[in-house]
Amino acid sequence: MSDSAPIVKKIIHTGQKYVPITKGSKVYFHFQTWKLGQERVLIDDSRKIGKKEPMVLVLGHKFKLEVWETVVKMMAIGEVSSFVVKKELVYAYPFVSKTLRELGQSQQKVKHTCTMTLHTEGIGYKDLDEIITKPCDLEFIIELLKVEHSDEYEREMWQLSIQERIDLIPTLKEKGNRLYGEKKYDEAEEAYNEALAICEQLMIRERKGDEEWININELKIPILLNYAQCKLLKGEYYAVIEHCNTVLEFDKDNEKALYRRAKAHIGAWNPDRAEEDLRRLKALNQSMSTTIDKELENIKKMRKEKENQDKDALKSMFLKNGTN
Repeated sequence: MSDSAPIVKKIIHTGQKYVPITKGSKVYFHFQTWKLGQERVLIDDSRKIGKKEPMVLVLGHKFKLEVWETVVKMMAIGEVSSFVVKKELVYAYPFVSKTLRELGQSQQKVKHTCTMTLHTEGIGYKDLDEIITKPCDLEFIIELLKVEHSDEYEREMWQLSIQERIDLIPTLKEKGNRLYGEKKYDEAEEAYNEALAICEQLMIRERKGDEEWININELKIPILLNYAQCKLLKGEYYAVIEHCNTVLEFDKDNEKALYRRAKAHIGAWNPDRAEEDLRRLKALNQSMSTTIDKELENIKKMRKEKENQDKDALKSMFLKNGTN
């Protein structure tokens, strides 16, 4: 390969075996970045910046520095090679470097950059600012550690297509149901929460009331009810009320939502609202009359107990004041 080529490769250490790297493959590698010019200057070393961990790159997902996808495809596992890359292909490197350097740092230490500060102050690193203002060729020394194909690892949410995310929702719901049946309530809540997060992400993409939005909302409602039940068991009553309100906004006669909201109102001591939900539920479903009557009787007893407690507290207060 001639020196005028956009990428010039030189093998430093031969690899163990070559594995085809395709779209969706996850590639792990360490790298050093050298600035080329009158002097060869080390810019970054993945073993020393950010989390000091190998770079992980998923191919085919429009990574800012596309040349890295190109060069790792030329390598074997265990190989260490130098790649001299023309400046036209590495214009995005300073921004990638900034992100990698700041991985694992607290937000207070992260140097935030907007278009205005980019022109006036740069991106917060003198060496990277110089590459932006005076572009130059870069040399990457890369050690390819491991390659996993798309069917060999659990893909992260951002890697899934829209349809794959939709298909995942009922799977997570069933996982939550199973864990709930095993009385693993925290784990069940986590599974429901993950499913709800996918629903929210998908619904943001659609216009409220459109067919696609309605279809996803119909998937969301029973999961939200299950999630509310987990919260009810943990005594997070106001969260339960909020989630049941959401359900009832779209299904005003949803019996589970009414019952769970009533129980939450009892827990939060909103007896009037609890009675209102229970009476409405009784009107909708006469078969629940026995259960509802017990709940209403329970509220009645709790009111009496609270009245007595308040009287005792008031009496104590007067006795204390009288003694003083």
